[in-house]
Amino acid sequence: MLNFLKRNFKGGVHPPEYKNTQDLETVQIPLPKVITIPMLQHIGEPCVPLVKKGDAVFVGQMIGDSDKFVTAPIHSSVSGVVKEVKPLMYPGGFEVMSIVIEPDGLQTMDPMIKPLTDLPVEEKLKKARESGAVGLGGAGFPTSIKLSPPSNKRIDTLIINAAECEPYITSDYREMLENTDSVISGTRLVMKLIGVQKALIGMESNKPKAIKKFSEALSNDPSIEVVSLPTRYPQGGEKQLIYAITKRVVPSGGLPMDIGVLVQNVSTVSFLSSYFETGIPLIKRKLTVDGGAVKTPMNVEVPIGIHLKDIFEFCGGFQDPPFKIIMGGPMMGVSQFSLDNPIIKQTNAILALTEEEGRVPDEESCIRCGKCVEVCPMNLMPLQFHANVRLGRVEETVKYNIMDCIECGSCSYTCPSKLYLVQSIRYAKAELKKQNHK
Repeated sequence: MLNFLKRNFKGGVHPPEYKNTQDLETVQIPLPKVITIPMLQHIGEPCVPLVKKGDAVFVGQMIGDSDKFVTAPIHSSVSGVVKEVKPLMYPGGFEVMSIVIEPDGLQTMDPMIKPLTDLPVEEKLKKARESGAVGLGGAGFPTSIKLSPPSNKRIDTLIINAAECEPYITSDYREMLENTDSVISGTRLVMKLIGVQKALIGMESNKPKAIKKFSEALSNDPSIEVVSLPTRYPQGGEKQLIYAITKRVVPSGGLPMDIGVLVQNVSTVSFLSSYFETGIPLIKRKLTVDGGAVKTPMNVEVPIGIHLKDIFEFCGGFQDPPFKIIMGGPMMGVSQFSLDNPIIKQTNAILALTEEEGRVPDEESCIRCGKCVEVCPMNLMPLQFHANVRLGRVEETVKYNIMDCIECGSCSYTCPSKLYLVQSIRYAKAELKKQNHK
């Protein structure tokens, strides 16, 4: 069933889409000479290494785990020998304990891996954590926690996030076209695991091929509805997507489960379907490689832990010197300081931008135009965050609900004075976290 919705969330922007790779089939990258797997591949606490230098490892073997609640285990994406277990610089710019593995080229699978199709729901929920699944749209929230909400949080609606609203990124789109059946079976699986009767797949209107393909595949299934939404950034934000589809509002400081909704990324549910069919945990992912400096933009499937330089080399290298390397999209991604940085689970794109594409203009004086307030999808006042940070009054930002900010970058994008609004917000959040500010 297909439903066209004209309703929109408040605010947002419509940057150029640059979906240059949307019609390019995903290509699998050959094994690199070395991979580096950080013990932090999710929102939450880092994992503790389960292997040591010199150990042999299998594909899919668990090499990191934690007894903390908000975490997800980590597995080896290759078979080979552990060369190092030590703190290394993380793509986020800080040190994280990491495991360096030299592949043997054999890709020998962990003998403990087996299909999990015949398990009851309760056992599948336990196994979901062992899969290492996290949100593959970029957030990286452990999937097992979402699938097991507290008993007082009744979920009645499942939303599959297929918006993929950031410029350049098309990896989710290719997953939808190349593994339609897996996405649908994964959606049905999650519906069964959380006990809901209705699922809605939210896609932006700029994906007509995917909308058509899913609508046809689900024409006889009234329990799953394809919802075509207006193309607008950040349509893929959980709270924005929920409001656009259901008109429900997630309260300040709250979660989707507080209003009876569970949101899952489209590639995440596709992975879950594959996991229960094969038993193979999250060890690889699709990602988009693009940007004006890249010789051959494409979508690739890579092992978790492959270095940026190996991916760019596979794509023909650089046709122009890269001015900026971004992991993720240009709106919410993180600039990288080294091509030796590894891919992590939630990496959905890597961009190599030219100076023309990537240079940030110098700040000018705020003209109090209010455009940042107008486009903020969370009804916040970004100029107040920025002003208080510049004055050294980080604590004041709490009064303006800074923790509700999703750091989408709409404010910075639309600001005529090119103020570093998102940078100020991220700095303030980091400082507040250091202070353990509640």
